[in-house]
Amino acid sequence: MIPPRTALPAARPGGALAANVLGFVRLLRRAGLPVGPGEAMAAAEALALAGVEERAVAHAALHATLVRRHDQTPVFDAAFALFWRDPERARTAAALAMMEAPRPEEKAKPGARRLAEAMAGGRPPPPPQQPPAEERRQDATLTVSGRELLQRMDFEAMGAAEIAAAKAEIRRLVLPLDEKPTRRFRPDPAGPRPDLRATLRRAARTGGEVAALARRRRTTRPPPLVAICDISGSMARYAQVLLHFLHALTNDRDRVHVFLFGTRLSNITRQLRHQDAEVAFEMVGAAVPDWSGGTRIGEALEEFNHRWARRVLGQGAVVLLITDGLDREGGRGLGEAMARLRRSCRRLIWLNPLLRWQGFEPRSQGIKAMLPHVHEFRPVHNLDSLRELVKALGERR
Repeated sequence: MIPPRTALPAARPGGALAANVLGFVRLLRRAGLPVGPGEAMAAAEALALAGVEERAVAHAALHATLVRRHDQTPVFDAAFALFWRDPERARTAAALAMMEAPRPEEKAKPGARRLAEAMAGGRPPPPPQQPPAEERRQDATLTVSGRELLQRMDFEAMGAAEIAAAKAEIRRLVLPLDEKPTRRFRPDPAGPRPDLRATLRRAARTGGEVAALARRRRTTRPPPLVAICDISGSMARYAQVLLHFLHALTNDRDRVHVFLFGTRLSNITRQLRHQDAEVAFEMVGAAVPDWSGGTRIGEALEEFNHRWARRVLGQGAVVLLITDGLDREGGRGLGEAMARLRRSCRRLIWLNPLLRWQGFEPRSQGIKAMLPHVHEFRPVHNLDSLRELVKALGERR
């Protein structure tokens, strides 16, 4: 929502525009937006050119320089309304709001929790009231560390601090190399196969005398890994975290291809190959126009089969299909597309965050059409599920 056409007040006494913009950028960064010094400089220049006389113009200038994806707009709008009004009073109000229990009938706006935590400045909560010494007891039963809680916490329930910690854990994941034999051979003195051509070449250099047989061994290399990830509205929060996992995979091994789909299919392999995660995700945001939109799984898979399958699914490729299966088209053409995708790869793994529910049942038409054609059906909703996936990908089959 664009603010009304009113003047933009100074965020702090003194009216230091550059300092205020820097504080606003720091707030957005704590709330989870990928902004840094470059964006801060661009925002200050844009605001200096646009002026602060009209609030809507200042909002548009900052939005154009600090927001890269559509799903970041609600967080930006809330931060703009809070920071450029009275940051000290807004920080106090946000801290008080964090301590109050939300009403069951109220649904928080997207990014509200992360913004409240960012406005609070990441300050630790006050220590709890300690009971008298005679009432204190040491009870170590059923206690878990914060890291263990993080491993089991659902991505959708995480705040800004938990998301940052989860991303750091994901960067430390190491994918084992499940190497497969190829049709090529390499020289090896202890190889199991004799190499007659190399033996004859050696004999030609020694006047036809065969001193020893040359030997060779079949070369091995990891199979191609192809990830097809759903970025529709129901998958946006999971896709945001899983992109860090896919970025780590792309930079950790070769022959990794990543595709995103909502209402259309986008190949983001080239963008994710950039080693800097923030730069890579900015490039992804510019290349993918349908983030948090609808879902056309059947059309996306059909386009992948016709346009990309022959290019990326050779040599026993493994496919990770990341989606909740809630198709906008009601599963139309989805079964045929899934059947062809299964025939084109060695291993098709469906990762579905809905499997986090104990009583999950495949009731939607899309899930029913997809399920018979997958080799494995796994949950992907927390760090533990990602670790299980990494372990499964490293198993020899």
